[in-house]
Amino acid sequence: MGFADAYLRKAGLREALIEPEPHSGLLISVTIPVYNESRLERCLDSLFQCTFSSSFHAEVLLLINAPADAPAKVLEQNLATLEACRKWIADHPHPSMDYFVWLDHSFGKKEAGVGTARKILMDEAARRFGMLDRPGGIIACMDADATVEKNYLEALVRHFQLRLPGPETKGTKAPKTDATQTDPGSNPPDACSIRFAHPLKGEEYSEDVYGAIVQYELHLRYYLQSLRSTGFPNAYYTVGSSMAVRADIYCLEGGMNRRQAGEDFYFIQKIAQRGNYSECNTTCIIPSPRPSDRVPFGTGLAVSRLIQDKEVLSTYHPAPFRMLQGLFKQLETFYNPKSDPESIMKGLPQILVDFLKEQQFSKALSEIRSNSASIAAFRKRFWRWFHMFRIMKFLHFAREGGYPDVPVNQAATELLKQIDPSGEGIPSVGDNALKLLLIYRMLDARGPTLFPR
Repeated sequence: MGFADAYLRKAGLREALIEPEPHSGLLISVTIPVYNESRLERCLDSLFQCTFSSSFHAEVLLLINAPADAPAKVLEQNLATLEACRKWIADHPHPSMDYFVWLDHSFGKKEAGVGTARKILMDEAARRFGMLDRPGGIIACMDADATVEKNYLEALVRHFQLRLPGPETKGTKAPKTDATQTDPGSNPPDACSIRFAHPLKGEEYSEDVYGAIVQYELHLRYYLQSLRSTGFPNAYYTVGSSMAVRADIYCLEGGMNRRQAGEDFYFIQKIAQRGNYSECNTTCIIPSPRPSDRVPFGTGLAVSRLIQDKEVLSTYHPAPFRMLQGLFKQLETFYNPKSDPESIMKGLPQILVDFLKEQQFSKALSEIRSNSASIAAFRKRFWRWFHMFRIMKFLHFAREGGYPDVPVNQAATELLKQIDPSGEGIPSVGDNALKLLLIYRMLDARGPTLFPR
């Protein structure tokens, strides 16, 4: 029985989609949901140009999808995209990469959305790796309007510490074992977020679009660094177009959810709580900055609203993050069974105390303590309870309680002063959003160690 069989029997949405057996050298599967997309060839071209300096094989899985009651224009565009994609595949044979595309207009109202599409594709990738008995196979996620750097595939193979289980075979018959897939003593990550960077200038979009994406990406990066400043250990980007996961971990954690939006947020947080999540900063995804209204939140909608409203983007107030930092610093105190949570909370800002009471923090803490035989076990259970979604709830609670959103330039500048109080390590750029974004990109490249945990 393959490692993916039990998961697929329990939670798989489709039977096998691909008839040919996987190539014995398959190490990475790139999954791409496609909806009402007219420029898919750009994405495919960037993958086709990826380098293969080491010996491995890749698959690209594409699902062109829509609900059965989608507007006629969407269904027509999907059919045109399918025809164009098939032609592109026929015109681009690749010795180390196979492409598979399907059209599915059968989605019901409840399942229609990117979550279901991602799940169908990722399930199929897991099935392929299961056929090879390759639990460490990489399932990567992209968006149809994104492109990648040329080293994208190789960087992920290296990041997950993969190598073929022996001399490459020319046939497609799978080896019986994958025991030597990773180097002895290695500890490959369960999953990772991949570095991303939107285009910030060019002729493809208007100045308004580039100006809007600068602000939105600055918001994303400010938010992540603010999360990390609190000491929260599972702060990673939750961007569906730039993440990857081991096939066995994908199955073990129940696969992708079927949310119509925000599927990436919930999926990454679930995997990150295992404690072996990581960042791959040796390559880069280039997401599209184009306006869109396909989902109720996200990049496309944010860009659309910024262009329409012609206002500066606002983001979370810096003060609630500092409150959380003060709370999280007392983790070891909370672990002490002799400490009284109510007494500890008296020293916290009132709005945080009110939130913790609403969330029944004292009761949760008592349960966490009673089920933790060590500080390490306590920390693990504590962060499972105080997850990123609960942090976001507090930020919204604080917003309504006297800490309204502030212009993203202002918030980003204030956090830089916290990171570098002397002003000697980070150049002063005022409130210039573009320059601030470039600084935050530089900080992100340092990884999650900028704020000691």
